[in-house]
Amino acid sequence: MTNGSWGRSIGALVVGLLLSMAVAAPAMAQSARVMVNGTPITDLQVSQRVKLFALEGNRGGSKGATEQLIDEALQMSEAKRLGISVSNAQVDAAFLQIARNLKMSSDKLNLMLAQSGINMDTLKDRLRAAIAWNAVTDQAIMPQVQISELELDQEAAGKLKAYQSYDYILKEIIFVGQGSSSRTGQANQYRKGFKGCDSAVDLSLNFTDAAVVDVGRRNATQIPEAIAKELAGLNVGGITKPRVVESGVSMLAVCEKTQAEDLTFIKSDLRSAAGNDALASKVTEYLADLRKRAKIIYN
Repeated sequence: MTNGSWGRSIGALVVGLLLSMAVAAPAMAQSARVMVNGTPITDLQVSQRVKLFALEGNRGGSKGATEQLIDEALQMSEAKRLGISVSNAQVDAAFLQIARNLKMSSDKLNLMLAQSGINMDTLKDRLRAAIAWNAVTDQAIMPQVQISELELDQEAAGKLKAYQSYDYILKEIIFVGQGSSSRTGQANQYRKGFKGCDSAVDLSLNFTDAAVVDVGRRNATQIPEAIAKELAGLNVGGITKPRVVESGVSMLAVCEKTQAEDLTFIKSDLRSAAGNDALASKVTEYLADLRKRAKIIYN
């Protein structure tokens, strides 16, 4: 198991990672390095985090571990303030998922941690905190994210290409089966004889294993770019060139074509990207505010 694969598996599950202060240890090892609103971050916690960093390929070292633990202490405190709790079952499920991602059992994962000098509870506490912080994000931060529909409309309109400005009613003609060369030849014969959608089925009866499927209404933004460009150049009654597909050879026939600027699908992609960016920004601001209001004392 490489450090890279370990880091990717942990990283996929642990976003905004947190660490509760649950590791039992002798008093000497538990001396506080930092106090965060009266809650100690101990030397043991820092050393355990550094070891976990090393296993992940994170070179943050002691300083990085300490600062991350401060953030996590604040995050855990905020989760508690909001009445958020995480069950042992949730933590166990997350631990098991990491093991599965690494293609090993929970026991094997625990052994790997032990061989690196890491207590299993160190990772489990971290997972508990990650789950809690995700809940804080859902409950307190995500509702603050605002996306302007007007701005999305304007951006989407700017991305709409000329060939995407159509609605179609389409039929697909499929020449079923392998042997794309011979099937393509038959499809081209069909294409030469094609007189429009009304006679599409009757024409298909002259060919072996040729099927006509009603695709229905589609906006150009729902269609792969290459096909959308070809359709834009066709009139009603036109048919695309044969294309080899998984089931055989396919062509699309244009039964209706109207001018229409449907921004729905472009906006959907833009909304997702804008939402992710806005949420990430809000999460950063939220944590910065928690730090600003906190009493942090370095020993």
